[in-house]
Amino acid sequence: MTAYIIRRLLATIPVMIVVALFVFFLLHLTPGDPAAVIAGDDASPAEVEGVRAKLGLDRPIYEQFAIYVWNLLRGDLGTSIFSNLPVTTLVKQRLEPSVVLAISTLVVAIVFAVPMGVIAAWKVRTVVDRVVMGFSVLGFAVPVFLVGYLLIYIFAIELRWLPVQGYRPLSQGIGQTARSIVLPAFALGMVYMALIARIARASMLEVLSEDYIRTAHAKGVATPAVLLRHALKNAAVPIVTVIGIGLALLISGVVITETVFNIPGLGRLTVDAILKRDYPIIQGLIILFAGVKVLVNLMIDISYTFLDPRIRY
Repeated sequence: MTAYIIRRLLATIPVMIVVALFVFFLLHLTPGDPAAVIAGDDASPAEVEGVRAKLGLDRPIYEQFAIYVWNLLRGDLGTSIFSNLPVTTLVKQRLEPSVVLAISTLVVAIVFAVPMGVIAAWKVRTVVDRVVMGFSVLGFAVPVFLVGYLLIYIFAIELRWLPVQGYRPLSQGIGQTARSIVLPAFALGMVYMALIARIARASMLEVLSEDYIRTAHAKGVATPAVLLRHALKNAAVPIVTVIGIGLALLISGVVITETVFNIPGLGRLTVDAILKRDYPIIQGLIILFAGVKVLVNLMIDISYTFLDPRIRY
């Protein structure tokens, strides 16, 4: 298993190199003069040259790339053009809301979606199965922002159970944080739940048709034990895989969800940076999101060895 883990670790290096190359050339592939675009239409030639010097665009391309790679290796993601603060500082300021939202969404999606998929496979071609599949189709069809506004209208405006927008940090108490994050987590988790439930149902249906499941039933093993101990354990690899793949949906959904619910996280920081054309922040966030994606995929690959020992060979 150690050799397998080392191979997977080494496989992440080329991926991050490609991402770093793409992020570096993102600034240079921008139509027109990036310095002039950032400085604005009313900027004087001196101001444009100042922006160019600040970004290091007045140096040869190879020198720019060497400095960029060296800074990345030191954990330096650059400095914001407009706030003049290091990108790492801005990320740290916005990290907590995004991490809390992402973890809450993952918990909500997995806790609800996996049992839904298991029950739908167990009750296949019944009303329960049709309801779960209908929810899956609806979850993919309805945009995240529409679900968010609908939840705000029902639970915040009409029922007044939860706050409309905003985020309460953990320093104010877990209860306050939970109240502020529950609606965004469910709004963002709808698509994620639909995806996981659909894959869980398909994977469970395949496993439930195996001979050893029928043998367990014939021996009188209780249905919950058959579903959880035998079927779900062997169907876990595709489910875990789709949880990792769905992280891309989670990252893109965070941007929309944080905008709808006015959460000061990395999603809002991304939107603000794009609107201001603050390229160092955009580049730093792309690197950060890509690194998280690669890290999660690595953890999922390693988890395969515990779910199915055959994979390590």
